[in-house]
Amino acid sequence: MLLMSSLYADRVLGWYALHARDLPWRAPGVSPWAVLVSEIMLQQTPVSRVLPAYQAWLARWPTPAALAADAPGEAVRQWGRLGYPRRALRLHETATIVTQRYAGELPPTREELLALPGIGAYTAAAVAVFAFGGRHAVLDTNVRRVLARVETGREFPGAQPSAAEYRLAESLLPQDESVAARWSVAVMELGALTCTAAAPRCQECPVTAACAWLAAGRPAAAVRPAAQSYEGTDRQCRGRLLAVLRDSPEPVTQARLDAVWPDAVQRARALDGLVADGLVDPLPDGRFALPA
Repeated sequence: MLLMSSLYADRVLGWYALHARDLPWRAPGVSPWAVLVSEIMLQQTPVSRVLPAYQAWLARWPTPAALAADAPGEAVRQWGRLGYPRRALRLHETATIVTQRYAGELPPTREELLALPGIGAYTAAAVAVFAFGGRHAVLDTNVRRVLARVETGREFPGAQPSAAEYRLAESLLPQDESVAARWSVAVMELGALTCTAAAPRCQECPVTAACAWLAAGRPAAAVRPAAQSYEGTDRQCRGRLLAVLRDSPEPVTQARLDAVWPDAVQRARALDGLVADGLVDPLPDGRFALPA
């Protein structure tokens, strides 16, 4: 595997030293809680939208205990328009558990993190590595794309990480934990800034000589990742309904919800989904509110 020869490892790390974005969750001394908040917010949401939300969230709730002391509905309200608002509820649940079970400090191991609400394999590994300096494979979309191109010659990886991908990623990690953590974020940044999905800038890549995909002439994938539609979907409807509740300091009537989406059947389905997900509380008087 050419990529992890010391030469190519040094090139990736050297490239990162010159090109890494100055992001607040990468600052020296940032808390594990702040790293977790960033990782949850960055799921399917671009950095430009996350930055102001991240800063506002931590200004309000700098510790898990601070969030746990507030109502879960306030977490949903603060989440604003980031999308996928169940992430806010999971963060509140995690904050409550961490406060009660771990004296307000995030546990450091991948296994303990994985047991917390809403934390999957990627997030558990990312927090264990970026907050605690652990040595684990961190496979986000960007890393998977870099490894697929450089090591296997494919334009894009599969829909879900495979066991083979995890074995490959683990085999490429430097032995030194501190170097491994920096390597993980460096490869992630390489995928985000240079080895991008739509317009890779191969002429700027530090590992062009090792890239199997480039050597093969950059063959196009047989099946390209499908673009996600949003307009007119249940997800858009849910967002409209939730925005009414989020923007109101008081519970709202059914009529106010009816006014923001014309399709009554879709609106009822979306509202039922919000209630089932714990994002909306139906009240005895027929009004609706964020969870208390």
